[in-house]
Amino acid sequence: MAKKQNQKVSKQKKQKQDNKNSSSGLLTFGGHLEVFRQMLFRILGVSGVIAAVVFCFKDITWDLLLAPSEWNFCTYKWIEQAMQAVGVDFHFNEFHVEMIATDLSSQFMTHITTAVYLGVLGASPYILYELFRFISPALYENERKYSVQVAGIIYMQFILGVLMSYFVLFPISFRFLGTYSVSARVVSNITLDSYISSFVSMTLVMGVVFQLPVIAFFLGKMGVVTSELLSQYRKHSFLVIMLVAAIITPPDLMTLILVTIPLYLLYEVSIRVVKIVEK
Repeated sequence: MAKKQNQKVSKQKKQKQDNKNSSSGLLTFGGHLEVFRQMLFRILGVSGVIAAVVFCFKDITWDLLLAPSEWNFCTYKWIEQAMQAVGVDFHFNEFHVEMIATDLSSQFMTHITTAVYLGVLGASPYILYELFRFISPALYENERKYSVQVAGIIYMQFILGVLMSYFVLFPISFRFLGTYSVSARVVSNITLDSYISSFVSMTLVMGVVFQLPVIAFFLGKMGVVTSELLSQYRKHSFLVIMLVAAIITPPDLMTLILVTIPLYLLYEVSIRVVKIVEK
């Protein structure tokens, strides 16, 4: 009898606490889980709609995805025009790389997975918005403004990394690796799966690498690095950046230069960012 009364009292206390939290605008742990679940459903819904649109517009999508594999891609034209502008008559040789599908369902499955990747990428601004809506009630007003700025910079840097991969890193890497041959008797036939996996991995790597100024911002905030320290190790950092560029690019001098220059510029931007943090 006493046990039942204690359970009844505990339930009443819990109900009173829930009512108190509701009246003060606070959510319980279960309420937070419900809000999080609804947010995930909305994110999945928007990503699914964009993925379905990408899947339906197959011709446009794959024209864009396969464009870096063509010998007359716009990046090669821009490099030729830049070389001619400085008085160098330079032209890329024409090349053709055949792509094949080795499994019966490989083209269809690759089409689906690629549509999902692009759906998530296309929905990324909405995903950031939903995540900010979820965490914003726990932030002060100045922290909300600060979080919006940081989230915007992170997204902008990621998109710059994606564009860098699409227009510079991937097409030149594909040109070098796709046309490289150890013997005239060996013919390269690139599978569609290999092409897409390389495309996605390089894009993600460059998207992460372009977060260097953001990482420097947080390290500067925590006092781990200073602008004086970063400036002092410029030469060492340049060698490290060249080493990283050599790892993520094929052994081609032009590709190494085209990747090293923007990465080093990011390092210089990081120094400026830390100086602003110190002020």
